Amino acid sequence: MKHIFDFLRKISGGKLTQKQVDAADKLIATAYDDLNDVLGIATDEMHISPSGIDLICNFEGKRLTAYDDGVGVWTIGFGTTVYPNGIKVMKGDTCTEAQAKTYMVHDLKKFEATVNKAVTVQLNQNQFDALVSLTYNIGTNAFSKSTLVKKLNANDIRGAADQFDVWVNAGGKRMQGLVNRRAKEKALFLS
Repeated sequence: MKHIFDFLRKISGGKLTQKQVDAADKLIATAYDDLNDVLGIATDEMHISPSGIDLICNFEGKRLTAYDDGVGVWTIGFGTTVYPNGIKVMKGDTCTEAQAKTYMVHDLKKFEATVNKAVTVQLNQNQFDALVSLTYNIGTNAFSKSTLVKKLNANDIRGAADQFDVWVNAGGKRMQGLVNRRAKEKALFLS
């Protein structure tokens, strides 16, 4: 992907605006989806449902000015920490609501892919949505290496569900917001 943006920078005179980057990201994603449709490539990958997106949005909230998430990670929009172009969110950054939604759509693809790759057992939509919400919050590496995934892949559904309760700390401190989020994700996972 980097080589595409390097080429676009070259033909645009050396620099791209955020609007140009967002447009290129959208175009590339659409082209990829269209190519799969034309070639008849079906994927067995699951995608988060609208209610799953609502769950994440309700917990993440919407902030159009970058903020410190409490543990030193600059965040914007609906929990975005890295822009679609790979640049980290920094103090002082701002975005529009449309950009925040675009960032989230981009972020969700990464987290959906992580859950689809890490989990080897069949999931229902509620389980998938809960796992994407968890991954969106704790990160792809933490999720992929988690005991939750190990238990889930061993078909220990209850044991996996109980692992949601482990992910309630930030910066070494128990956070009530995370306790509340994990309780909702766990309930969704078990429903």
